[in-house]
Amino acid sequence: MSRIGVWLVGARGSVATTAIAGAAAVRAGAAPPTGCVGELPDFADAGLPAWSDLVFGGHDVVDTPLVKRVEQLVHGGVIPARLADLVWTDLTVAEGEIRSGASGDPARFAADITAFRRRNRIDRVVVVNVASTEPPVRPHPAHQHLSDVDRALDTLPPSSLYAYAAMRAGCAYVDFTPSTGAWLPALDELSHVMGVPYTGRDGKTGETLLRSVLAPMFARRALSVLSWSGTNLLGGGDGANLADPGPAASKNAAKQRVLEGELGHVVDGRVHIDHVPALGDWKTAWDHVLFEGFLGTRMTLQVTWQGCDSALAAPLVLDLARFMATAETPGQVPELAFFFKDPLGDGPHGLMAQYDVLRDWARR
Repeated sequence: MSRIGVWLVGARGSVATTAIAGAAAVRAGAAPPTGCVGELPDFADAGLPAWSDLVFGGHDVVDTPLVKRVEQLVHGGVIPARLADLVWTDLTVAEGEIRSGASGDPARFAADITAFRRRNRIDRVVVVNVASTEPPVRPHPAHQHLSDVDRALDTLPPSSLYAYAAMRAGCAYVDFTPSTGAWLPALDELSHVMGVPYTGRDGKTGETLLRSVLAPMFARRALSVLSWSGTNLLGGGDGANLADPGPAASKNAAKQRVLEGELGHVVDGRVHIDHVPALGDWKTAWDHVLFEGFLGTRMTLQVTWQGCDSALAAPLVLDLARFMATAETPGQVPELAFFFKDPLGDGPHGLMAQYDVLRDWARR
């Protein structure tokens, strides 16, 4: 495998910074690749890029440099202090490849990515969107056909402008957020025209990871789930963003579809999201499941999940970049549904069934 570019939209955010610093630490042998699915024995012969093959760059609308972001993440207990000096050179190199994303001009975005590829003699670039979640987008006539969207780029949300730019630049594209991104008919058409793959959406890192394991348990045990409610306490930028009802609606829709896809029916209940700034990069999720057993006996399951969002998400971002670097078929890559809350398509929603699909695809 040749050099692979990983272009991160939201490159100075916590998830992207943790991914860049983590890849540098793994490459240097200073940290194990814990949480990286691609390092499991099932994928030893999948031909994934080596850690030394990865080159990072990206777009962001903020100007806090990566070295400063790492200092903040060390202070928050996300990145071990002993690694900060070790990865300084890698962070500085990546910082030099980050460009402003404030213009909203897909032609300039595509040019930035193309220049990154040429400057670093990169063979393939995978663009991964790890920016803040957007509100849901209403259907628009111009989003149905490529010829229409080419003339009406101003109707696209920012995530879709990046997807458009990535595909025009000949790059694979990954939606790691529940934002619209590539999930428009016109952009699916563009992926086939340009011969590039895309996948997503919304990385499955915490509460929904649990749901994708527990929901099949209820279904296979023939227990009837009556309601599934939850509360999320989030700090950091993600919590602040999801305090807005618009982005929160996008996130909730993805969480619910996991349940409906596996249980086969609409489930009562929703997830309530609270922003707690003092939590920083950490989150707590509490789920309450009301289910019915034999003779109509009602029972409950309650689960609490506490985790560090960036440390959970970063290895998945690296996994997706490495897997997508090997994908050759244009259009959607449904075999990567294992990594997402809300993958489109007809594949399974249960985690183990999704893992089997991923493993079989990688072997092929």
